[in-house]
Amino acid sequence: QVQLVESGGGSVQAGGSLRLSCAASGYTPGGYCMGWFRQAPGKEREGVGVSNMGGGTTYYADSVKGRFTISQDNAKNTLYLQMNGLKPEDTAMYYCAATYSYCYMLLPPEKFRSWGQGTQVTVSS
Repeated sequence: QVQLVESGGGSVQAGGSLRLSCAASGYTPGGYCMGWFRQAPGKEREGVGVSNMGGGTTYYADSVKGRFTISQDNAKNTLYLQMNGLKPEDTAMYYCAATYSYCYMLLPPEKFRSWGQGTQVTVSS
């Protein structure tokens, strides 16, 4: 049974930083892709960035390029999302997701089979 557990959300002022973590368990090491998605009230879930575990390529949404960075600790099966220069429009519930598919681009949410419970990020102006 695959489980994803996120942590690290919170409230910050515009321009601030937060780091989210997603610990995965139950996955066979290597050969899978993990990503971060977000959903604001009244909006569809959208991709933030995805990364092929084991040191593969990372893809970002245009809206976060240059501000957000995804990193991974393969020994811990953990994915991180470092968010700098946060803006009020980044306010959303952030979800971690994983799939055994290879991510050759920022794949849409429906391509991911496993999801975490979400962690709230609120950015005030």
